[in-house]
Amino acid sequence: MTSMRYRFLFWCCFFLTVCKAQAQEKKIDSLKTALSVHKEKDTTRVNLLYDLAYSHFQRDLDLTYSYLDEAERLSSELDYIKGKARVFYLKGILENIKSDYDKSLEYFEQSLAYNKSIDDQDGIASCYTAFGITFYDLSRYADAIDAYSKALDIYKKTGNKRQQITILINSANAYSEMGRLDEAVLNYKRALKESRAMNDEDGISYVHINLGVVYKLQGNYPLALDNFSKSLEYDIKTRDTMGMAVKMNNLGEVYSALEKYPKALSYYEKSLLFSSKQGNDKLAAIVRGNMGKLYFLQKNYNKALAYHNSSLKTSEEIGDLKQTAICHNNIGGIHLLLGKPVIARDNFEKAKTISEQTNNKHVLPVSLLGIAESYTKELNYQKALTFAQEAEQIAEELHLLEMQKKALELLSVIHENTGQFKKALEKHQRFKMLNDSLFNKENIEKIAQVEYEYKYRQARDSANIRELELTKQVLATSQDLARSNQNLLWATIGILLISILLGSLVFYQKFKNIKAKNETILTEQKLLRSQMNPHFVFNSLSVLQGMILNKEENKSVEYLSKFSKLLRLTLENSRDKLVLLSQEIAAVENYVALQNLESNQYEFSIEMELNDSASSIKIPPMLIQPFIENAIEHAFTGETQDRKIEVHLQFINEELVCTIKDNGIGINSEKVNQHNGKKSLATQITSERLEILSRHFKTKGSVQVENRAKYNEKGTVVTLVLPYEKQKTV
Repeated sequence: MTSMRYRFLFWCCFFLTVCKAQAQEKKIDSLKTALSVHKEKDTTRVNLLYDLAYSHFQRDLDLTYSYLDEAERLSSELDYIKGKARVFYLKGILENIKSDYDKSLEYFEQSLAYNKSIDDQDGIASCYTAFGITFYDLSRYADAIDAYSKALDIYKKTGNKRQQITILINSANAYSEMGRLDEAVLNYKRALKESRAMNDEDGISYVHINLGVVYKLQGNYPLALDNFSKSLEYDIKTRDTMGMAVKMNNLGEVYSALEKYPKALSYYEKSLLFSSKQGNDKLAAIVRGNMGKLYFLQKNYNKALAYHNSSLKTSEEIGDLKQTAICHNNIGGIHLLLGKPVIARDNFEKAKTISEQTNNKHVLPVSLLGIAESYTKELNYQKALTFAQEAEQIAEELHLLEMQKKALELLSVIHENTGQFKKALEKHQRFKMLNDSLFNKENIEKIAQVEYEYKYRQARDSANIRELELTKQVLATSQDLARSNQNLLWATIGILLISILLGSLVFYQKFKNIKAKNETILTEQKLLRSQMNPHFVFNSLSVLQGMILNKEENKSVEYLSKFSKLLRLTLENSRDKLVLLSQEIAAVENYVALQNLESNQYEFSIEMELNDSASSIKIPPMLIQPFIENAIEHAFTGETQDRKIEVHLQFINEELVCTIKDNGIGINSEKVNQHNGKKSLATQITSERLEILSRHFKTKGSVQVENRAKYNEKGTVVTLVLPYEKQKTV
């Protein structure tokens, strides 16, 4: 399962009042006391009943309905419009949690009508947000974003900062489902920053779970576990049973991906128990589907089919289209493995139809590949080819590496069996390259260097041959014209000499271009070696060896995951001349996360003041991380506390300026001379590279290292002016 929707948690994040567990208990006690004292049947009693229903709905649904029913009766007797609006609103939420979306939307419509009749702007905005959440559950993402937009307009007018954060989070959820992960992460991080500023623990918890989902999608399991665990801690603290069920399912998915099957199963069973008790059929169906996948991985196919069929039945009953498509894909995969391609294809085609209807591009390539594999089993390679190519295209578009590998492997088989051996070889080579992407970067660069050297020799030999042939022609012509007009002879010789000169100029220009490319390659290699230096790699492997020897299994797995993620990002980013700014930031964040694994030694922050999204700006790779590493290695010598590293990106006079500050010991000329190694080397290499890049992109690029003491501050500041390009949008 690529991701999941957290309907229940939407409502937790959405409520206007957020309290800690102890404060919430005091509030409930206070409301009960007030209700027992206030016997008069008036609007005050309606509000008390509603507040008690609201306070209990996360922990005791029976009490919630009891208070809500009395509030509804009294509101009708008093014709209290606001009371009716609030009652229908909460009833809509309760029906949504039970997956009765039609009834939920009906209640929200009634609440919206009441709120509009009394011009209650907060109530109107609440209803639009509720519509957005319900549309999201129905996989109607465009409708959800439209509803969120209407709510956001109202909250901006009323200045409700908390609800603006909520809309930011919910919109990010919709973007995540549409495959726009970079936008989703940026929105979540903005929401996290604002929530921390407001000390909103509930909002912080909610952002953590959503960040965990996106990191899981990207295969960054250590950050996914970290975010899910932080969110689960808050649910345990507030005794939010439904929230705990969701987080335990998340943790089960991550441990399953890490092949920790017993631990994953334990989390799934707890999640299923909690979700079933709360009557959340949607989550229960998702958990059963995940348990089916777990048994599939353990090759217990009968048990896997039983869980997937159970999940499918529930998903169809409640109208959960996404989970229905996922179940069909999983059932198709098992039948394909059992040698039943017709049954498998029938399930994959049903999943494909649903995914296309809901525009779910994460589930769609699985269906397409399944259909292609079923036709391949029947030796119908022409039909298989179309579906496999479409799956590969979508996987590349969304950067789904696992799906890309499967598509390339299948396409290689198809081309081989249709006699297209060149294409088969090409797909197989791309498959191997992608499969070995963490380890083959050095070989790829060597191949590139050999290729440039070969092209240089080829150009040089070709020029020599042309020159030799021209010389022979000159001699032959001289002999032939010796008996003819002398003027014609010299004219011909002149033309030939000019040709030789032009040929030499062409050769020289090609040689100059090849030399420039080789200089760029050497600079990139120097930078890569300075970024992933042997000392750092040796220390990392030594730490990992120590964990293994101490039998710290969980720590070693987490450390290896972070290290491999950093290595992959470093090597992949260094492959291209330009990468997205968001990718470069991700590499820096993973490096710091690795350094902070044992304990949070460094307080690290990235702040961006850009008119454009980080996902629309491209910069040369590997320019920022070396200076972060310098700060970690040199800036805090002898200091063990209050280690801060800050990165700030902004446009100044249309130049992209990155400042990297630390509050360490600072630098001076004497210390710079003493550290005549990594620190000065990174500055020197980056300066050389920026000089080359500035000429290439015809934009300014520079690096400057200063002691913050000159500004009456502590530490060092590095100022980088980065060449950049803006990605064209369609």
